[in-house]
Amino acid sequence: MTEPRGYECSPWELRWRGMDVDALQRTESAFAVSNGHIGLRGTLEEAEPRGLPGTYLNGFYEQHELPYAEAGYGYPEEGQTVVNVTDGKIIRLLVEDEPLDMRYGAATAHDRVLDFRKGTLSRTTEWSSPTGRRVRVRTERLVSFTQRAIAAIRYEVEPLDEDLQLVVQSDLLANEPIESDTSDPRVAAALESPLVGEFHRASDYNAVLVHQTRRSGLRMAAAMDHKIEVDDGIRARIHSEEDLARLTVAVDVPKGGRLRITKFLAYGWSAQRSVPALRSQVEAALAGARQTGWKGLLTEQREFLDDYWRTSDIEIEGDPELQQAVRFALFHILQAGARGESRAIAGKGLTGPGYDGHAFWDTESFVLPVLTYTIPDAARDALRWRHSTMDKARERAHQLGLRGAAFPWRSINGAECSAYWPAGTAAFHVSADIADAVLRYLNATGDDEFERDYGTELLLETARLWASLGHHDRHGTFRIDGVTGPDEYSAVADNNVYTNLMARRNLQAAAESCERHPEVAARFGVDTVELDSWRAAAAAMYLPYEEELGVHPQSEGFLDHDEWDYENTDAAHYPLLLHYPYFDLYRKQVVKQADLVLALHLCGDSFSPEEKARNFAYYEARTVRDSSLSAGTQAVIAAEVGHLELAYDYLAEAALTDLHDVHNNVRNGLHMASLAGAWQGAVAGFGGLRDHGGALAFAPRLPPQLGRITFRLMFRGTRFQVEIDPDQVTYHVVAGEPLQVLHHGERITVTAEPQRYPIPKIDAGPTPKQPPGRAPMRRDSEAVRQYAEPANPITVEGR
Repeated sequence: MTEPRGYECSPWELRWRGMDVDALQRTESAFAVSNGHIGLRGTLEEAEPRGLPGTYLNGFYEQHELPYAEAGYGYPEEGQTVVNVTDGKIIRLLVEDEPLDMRYGAATAHDRVLDFRKGTLSRTTEWSSPTGRRVRVRTERLVSFTQRAIAAIRYEVEPLDEDLQLVVQSDLLANEPIESDTSDPRVAAALESPLVGEFHRASDYNAVLVHQTRRSGLRMAAAMDHKIEVDDGIRARIHSEEDLARLTVAVDVPKGGRLRITKFLAYGWSAQRSVPALRSQVEAALAGARQTGWKGLLTEQREFLDDYWRTSDIEIEGDPELQQAVRFALFHILQAGARGESRAIAGKGLTGPGYDGHAFWDTESFVLPVLTYTIPDAARDALRWRHSTMDKARERAHQLGLRGAAFPWRSINGAECSAYWPAGTAAFHVSADIADAVLRYLNATGDDEFERDYGTELLLETARLWASLGHHDRHGTFRIDGVTGPDEYSAVADNNVYTNLMARRNLQAAAESCERHPEVAARFGVDTVELDSWRAAAAAMYLPYEEELGVHPQSEGFLDHDEWDYENTDAAHYPLLLHYPYFDLYRKQVVKQADLVLALHLCGDSFSPEEKARNFAYYEARTVRDSSLSAGTQAVIAAEVGHLELAYDYLAEAALTDLHDVHNNVRNGLHMASLAGAWQGAVAGFGGLRDHGGALAFAPRLPPQLGRITFRLMFRGTRFQVEIDPDQVTYHVVAGEPLQVLHHGERITVTAEPQRYPIPKIDAGPTPKQPPGRAPMRRDSEAVRQYAEPANPITVEGR
């Protein structure tokens, strides 16, 4: 057996040399390939050994009851869990009747590579069977960005020393058993045999299986076809049954010869289409893939990614591991959203079953900013999914005695699935986060058609929510009481500053959009009286401020709470929610994740530079980062107020969260919001990107550890590049029209001719302190070594 070596550092790929069975659970997440519609975890083709198998279709789920010890009005009754659908990755190999299994015999060479430019996962293994017969196996798989329903695998076997009989079994397997750690709330609910067979057929080298879920009534089809290349004759047999279709190929391959099998897979699902319709759909997709061929699919994949990297790439000089991690992050964000096409982008993408496959506000506040400025069509599709769930959001608002649309805290199909009231239903900021994403997309693209067809409705219905949720007090101030902000260690609080600021923006934007599209406003019964009420609420929005301390309380009364006893909190007792009662967290000044600090970022035009610096320092001392959502935001504000080395540390934590399994839960899937936080830390942090009021602004600065950061973006159809050096920044248009932006407050015009501007110095003052033991790992050579082999990784509950 080869010795495990872990990930190797390389700028455009993720490579793991050696075989480490114990590491499979986390590498399967990192090596997942997806296109936003189909997701294949990085399990070995031979299916065993394995950590956690997984094949997912975006939006395909099963329902289950949500148990309550005591029911309450408004509690959701049903949960939704992503289903591990029919597995088409399986290609088993027998060498002279001995199955290739990496736990037996000896693997003299074994490496796997996720290539960010090719969009493929490849593997090379040299294996000696227990009786000494040696073969070389090369595989490569992809999920197509251009043919949405298609995945494909190239499987090659070469005898190394002698003529060998090889037998290959290529499967479609439904209802494969999965072990689930149901004691961990981050893990998907256990589903046993969720698929009911409805149809199966096999002939020649192809087969199709159709299944339906037991409760949700969703139907899916999976089909496979094969191209077999070998020097001599073969014997092949195919058969199918309810949960299995199998092609068996037996062939004698001489030394120096080769058996090559290309396996084409097609997937589709529907809530309405019949068995014959779905069968026809996947068979047609399969025919198209066969026509394109393996080489054609590879070419299309590379061309798609070439175009993506021309818009989205980030180059980092001075930290090769961070460079790899940032491109890894960008690649997986693309995989999560590229071909979602009116489906949600889940918190784990399609890399694992964590959080039951649900989408959260993470999508709009973390992932969509990345997509908006790199591949805006994907951002548009994600927002169209939210719009498609509008009826459910209206129904939820009505159930809660409110107007407008109350979007869910967590969901797959748009219905609320959070059984916990304070962290779920009371987190109304989700609706403002969606409105903010709509506004950002409109500003970045000028997509009038989207605004007319989708955006105005999303803005006006979320504005109605705030108008009915809040109220004017006797002093005329508009208050929003009894809500939960981003920080889940505070709940049902009054006037959460983040929520109020985001609601204010929502109300103002809705009024402006309705005036731009009066026909849409009229269709939904919005009149001038309602528009005036939105503007009045926005103008009177209450934003608590503590004059004595010179900071904003996270929510009204937060600064009057007792301090958490950080000094005497054992390091093993983080995350706090697993070791202390919620009621105690709710009444103390302890912050799970950036809340007020997130407001400093997304609503930064509402704070002065001095307020930002004081607020950041105050909340740094109280934020324990028991969530992977936090580090990216803290990196952004640390950079803005001048704590550049601290920002660098936080950027590294966000970017390396999954590669180093910082939160000890990568086996259940990657953290999409943290991966997006890597982009945020680089582009919004060190690049200083802000888009307040639709104006694009930059305030770039570099930490001393880095020699240069270069990134590319798209705005209003113009692709442009920002290159940050220690003392200056260079802007230039790569393709498109000249662009007006702000550079450290100065209006400039970016053209195709590179233009250089100086970077002003900043006096950041004393470096803020974090709670004892909760500071980010310092990003120096020693820290890199410790990150690669963490002795005591922080275990974190939350996304």
